[in-house]
Amino acid sequence: MSDKSDLKAELERKKQRLAQIREEKKRKEEERKKKEADMQQKKEPVPDDSDLDRKRRETEALLQSIGISPEPPLVPTPMSPSSKSVSTPSEAGSQDSGDLGPLTRRRLHKLGVSKITQVDFLPREVVSYSKETQTPLATHQSEEDEDDEEMVEPKGDQDSEQENEDKKQEVKEAPPRELTEEEKQQILHSEEFLIFFDRTIRVIERALAEDSDIFFDYSGRELEEKDGDVQAGANLSFNRQFYDEHWSKHRVVTCMDWSLQYPELMVASYNNNEDAPHEPDGVALVWNMKFKKTTPEYVFHCQSSVMSVCFARFHPNLVVGGTYSGQIVLWDNRSHRRTPVQRTPLSAAAHTHPVYCVNVVGTQNAHNLITVSTDGKMCSWSLDMLSTPQESMELVYNKSKPVAVTGMAFPTGDVNNFVVGSEEGTVYTACRHGSKAGIGEVFEGHQGPVTGINCHMAVGPIDFSHLFVTSSFDWTVKLWTTKHNKPLYSFEDNADYVYDVMWSPVHPALFACVDGMGRLDLWNLNNDTEVPTASVAIEGASALNRVRWAQGGKEVAVGDSEGRIWIYDVGELAVPHNDEWTRFARTLVEIRANRADSEEEGAVELSA
Repeated sequence: MSDKSDLKAELERKKQRLAQIREEKKRKEEERKKKEADMQQKKEPVPDDSDLDRKRRETEALLQSIGISPEPPLVPTPMSPSSKSVSTPSEAGSQDSGDLGPLTRRRLHKLGVSKITQVDFLPREVVSYSKETQTPLATHQSEEDEDDEEMVEPKGDQDSEQENEDKKQEVKEAPPRELTEEEKQQILHSEEFLIFFDRTIRVIERALAEDSDIFFDYSGRELEEKDGDVQAGANLSFNRQFYDEHWSKHRVVTCMDWSLQYPELMVASYNNNEDAPHEPDGVALVWNMKFKKTTPEYVFHCQSSVMSVCFARFHPNLVVGGTYSGQIVLWDNRSHRRTPVQRTPLSAAAHTHPVYCVNVVGTQNAHNLITVSTDGKMCSWSLDMLSTPQESMELVYNKSKPVAVTGMAFPTGDVNNFVVGSEEGTVYTACRHGSKAGIGEVFEGHQGPVTGINCHMAVGPIDFSHLFVTSSFDWTVKLWTTKHNKPLYSFEDNADYVYDVMWSPVHPALFACVDGMGRLDLWNLNNDTEVPTASVAIEGASALNRVRWAQGGKEVAVGDSEGRIWIYDVGELAVPHNDEWTRFARTLVEIRANRADSEEEGAVELSA
């Protein structure tokens, strides 16, 4: 509307300017005629002028007396006083002179053509500009040019050109116009800007996140020439850190999980912040690996410390958390609330002890949420309804000893059988359904609480799903098989509590573990079983209590006791060669042979 008003005002100003030009031209013309008349009067002798006027008046009087009306002069002159004093000699002459007045006035009206043109022109002007188009303006100006004299025509063209130049200049000057704060805020909060900004910033951040090695040799010659340890050390490099000053500070990372639907997303749970009693005790943050921003993608919280967390498989928008109070909470990133959209009741039908294990197992059309608390109670839930568990089971050994579960793991592709670690250091196999539902076999070997347990995940030509590893407060990591209740091997390179362990999802012989000294170790059993293949200590030497491999196996994330999450690039160390499965099978044969020899030596010593 403002543009239309400006255009109308500009046209009104041009019209007034044109009228002023006409008035000035008319005034100058009258002055010129007046000057010419004065000059002519000065040049001609006064007696001649008086004699000529006298003869003209006599002639006109004679013609009027006989009934002939004289023609009016082509150029009207002011009437002299002598002409006004002339009287008509007869009534007919008086009647003729009375008829002459209207005739003269009628002739003067005909001479005012410009006024009539102006009256006809103004309505057309209003109609044309009410359409708010440029074409009637040009037509109107051309008509004015035709009506005006030659002196005015260049002026009209100049006005039209000047108007076009002004409009072009306004168009050019419009973009750099300084916006007011109100206009800026209106743009920033508009939906179109938010959509554009979100889409654009994602593209820019993706470009910034690219970090490709242009010197990489796909033939593998350089990798084969390097020694194994040197190669691994070069590949294990720090990528980035996730930390939020408000939500992560003074909190311990209790659990982590990567999304299957969106591999760049990772969720981490945190316990309470003792320095901020008014803040929520439990926090879950969703971090994005794809973008370089330092803030979490989503922030969730609840009133109890979150001890375990996972993305709900087959539901990419849901995040499941197990709390210290025993409640199972469910967050939805489609909701504007940061608090849970669903939660289980605090009743005897559900958990009443801390829940350290949550896992979604099954298929797209048939899946359940499995949770286990430290009192040995296992519940199976439907994500659509958390009011009551679908199934519940007490994990009891020998029908009398409840198992204080600290960790749980399902073998790849199995939804019925699983293994659990306990506070007393014992590992158990268990079954959800069937005649042997509940605790099955016992695996003894650790001298302290089991802190982490994980089943073999890499899928290849040889099935290693019967293998699993455990970590413990006894400073060791142990390799197990469900086919034997004694550990296959014990890795004893650590000098502090080993808080977590996890197999590589793509490499059959590679696993990672973290300890209380802030050290991340990568073990490639095909290279060495005595010392880690790669090792790195984080800055500050804070205790690392959680480790999780990314789905592609190229990155590993570790969480420390200060609320920080460290992302390391593993590189080619995590990429398996074609013979890794057969090599690992031979490694297991050697490990079993060495264990058999050790058992025989131990038996001989005992008999002696």
